[in-house]
Amino acid sequence: MKRILFMACILMLAASTAFAGETLKMGSMSPLTGPYAADGNDIANGARTAIEVIKADGGIPGFDDITLSAQDTACDPRQAVAAANKLINEEVTGVVGAYCSSATLPASETLDEEDIVMLTPASTNEKVTERGLKNIFRTCGRDDDQSKAAIRFMTDYLKAKSIYLVDDKTAYSQGLADNVEKGSPAAGIKVLGHDHVNQGDKDFSAVLTKVKAANPDVFYVSLQNSATGALLIIQAKRMGIDAVYLAQDAVYHPQLIEIAKKDANGMYLTFGYVDTDAPSYQKFIKAYEPKYGKPGAYSAYAYDSAMAYLLAVKKAGSTDLAKVREALLSMEFDGASKKFKYMENGDSGSNYIIRQIKDGEYINFWNAQTGEKY
Repeated sequence: MKRILFMACILMLAASTAFAGETLKMGSMSPLTGPYAADGNDIANGARTAIEVIKADGGIPGFDDITLSAQDTACDPRQAVAAANKLINEEVTGVVGAYCSSATLPASETLDEEDIVMLTPASTNEKVTERGLKNIFRTCGRDDDQSKAAIRFMTDYLKAKSIYLVDDKTAYSQGLADNVEKGSPAAGIKVLGHDHVNQGDKDFSAVLTKVKAANPDVFYVSLQNSATGALLIIQAKRMGIDAVYLAQDAVYHPQLIEIAKKDANGMYLTFGYVDTDAPSYQKFIKAYEPKYGKPGAYSAYAYDSAMAYLLAVKKAGSTDLAKVREALLSMEFDGASKKFKYMENGDSGSNYIIRQIKDGEYINFWNAQTGEKY
């Protein structure tokens, strides 16, 4: 009798194994080490949080587990391609990343060759979605839209007549600064100079001396990294540059305030509007903050990127690129960062506003769509 029961258990176990679901393998690509590690780890943690939330909500039919392989790109194009190849070998079907546009551009082509979906939470360079690739989707906004928001703020609110721009030569930072430079003359803003620094620089005195001599109404800071941005702001304030300081989304991070402290007070930044009272944001923050601390600039965008992919796989009932793409294009959902409806080219729209650092905190300051203060 015992033998019969034992054999029955074996058969039941074999049957359950035969119908067990597969593991849904996802990847993330971002700078986990080096000067951009704060944003990079925020991206990995945002993706992890989406997976944890989906699993807590019952998972995805057909899959018994969902995993994330987080790869380090260091914002280097060659390392990004190597990371993409590693994820291909690990048989992931969807990737959240990368951070720097210069890493996302080559890595997305490598993943496209293997029909792997890539959703970037942070790469704003226009070229990311202008190459006709079917596998790339963008959860954040675009540089050309961000530059228009900055120019409108300078003209309509600041009444600025002159600008001096500094970037750090990355595809993202220089592309954005170039857009602001090109759009300024038509808006009645004279470009007094456009200089460059190198990634990893610590001493900006040479460039800042030129900015001070030019005496612009607006000092436009377009850098890839918030820690570097903080150092530049500190040195600019100590040099006595008396201008309105306007920066962009990559400088937006809690560590900008932590490092620059009082020198950051009063500066403005362009960043996408996030309704922190929305139920979808509250669901994100309740899952994210206890485990990973305060979210960084791209935590919510990474969460939404991973969530979009997971919901699309659930809707499609498949990880096939064509079916997941069709599902992504058909979906509308309330994300943590904004309401989503991906367009044919993979973009999800921009909603840039102006934020200000006041008393050591980021506050919503000016709505670029309405031209009104918050």
